[in-house]
Amino acid sequence: MVKPKKDRNLKKVDGKWYVDFTFDKKRIRAYGGDTKEKARVTLARLKTDKFDEKMGFKKPEKKPDILFEKFADDFIEIYAKQNKRSWLRDEVSLKNLKPFFKGKTLKDIGPQHVENYKAKRKADKTPRGTMVTEATINREIALLKTIFNKAVEWGKIDVNKLAKVKKFKENHNKNMKILKDQEAIKLIDMANSHLKPILVIALNTGMRRSEILSLKWENVNFRKGLIFIKDSKSGDREVPMNYTVFETLKELPQDHEYVFFNPQTETHIKDVKTSFKAACDDAKIEGLRFHDLRHTAASRMIQAGVDLVTVSRILGHSTIQMTMRYVHSTTEIMRAAVDKLAKIYERTRQKVDSPTEEVKIKGAASRLKSGH
Repeated sequence: MVKPKKDRNLKKVDGKWYVDFTFDKKRIRAYGGDTKEKARVTLARLKTDKFDEKMGFKKPEKKPDILFEKFADDFIEIYAKQNKRSWLRDEVSLKNLKPFFKGKTLKDIGPQHVENYKAKRKADKTPRGTMVTEATINREIALLKTIFNKAVEWGKIDVNKLAKVKKFKENHNKNMKILKDQEAIKLIDMANSHLKPILVIALNTGMRRSEILSLKWENVNFRKGLIFIKDSKSGDREVPMNYTVFETLKELPQDHEYVFFNPQTETHIKDVKTSFKAACDDAKIEGLRFHDLRHTAASRMIQAGVDLVTVSRILGHSTIQMTMRYVHSTTEIMRAAVDKLAKIYERTRQKVDSPTEEVKIKGAASRLKSGH
């Protein structure tokens, strides 16, 4: 009597059948079914699939089509709100992106669609009636590319077709305004009591408006003379306080968590747009933005001879190239630079020409020749 062939790759556990086999030196285990026959079918299918996969016969699994607006919403909820301090700005950008790409899937959108979007946005106007700036469009394109990068990372699409889409080349110095010393003093003098210390800190540290307004007393160290900035664009950093900032902060009440506390909202002051505009009008300074105070602080430090690395660390720039925007090499500055070289060589010549130095140099030379 012939014994039935034993199924070595099938195992029954608690009334259920499981497959267990080795393929290409890897052990494969899986649920086979509630009967032995089903387990045999499962075993055969798994072996076939593994063979096809190894030989390259297996077709890649087709990814489902996902609407851009649906994935953009997921991006905000799942990623942006958890990881980006600027997620509210992303929502503003999506108010323009989503209507334009409405009805299109992630796979549908290519570089040409983005170029059409850029052209359309350049022709748009803001609610104030001014033309949309290239900087605004660049932020929207940057967000679009980030969304597609996440789609690839999360396995929703295979490749980011927008990776090589270029943003507009911005001239960062075009709208940059640097205050003269007298203008800065006048602006502070014209500011109301709430705005005045904010301006003083901005002009003396180069801190961003959001960093100043959200500053907490726990991050002000009077003993060390340092302001600790948490979660800035380039990470945590320390900003030294000069005498003016030190005294300005010392005079402020410290009875709340935030340095610039708003009792009506019971949190920090969110914006100073109205009071800043009033101060600019009274000081007769046109076209000044709050961010220009940061530009002014950076330029003053560089003009005072502070090296770029130090200025970059104080401002919290991620690269030296960002700090280089504030370097303005005038003829006078360049002449002063080469004059410093002349002074170095003049001092060297004076040392060599002096009898004492000449003796020392000759003595050192003779010792080197003799090997002592």
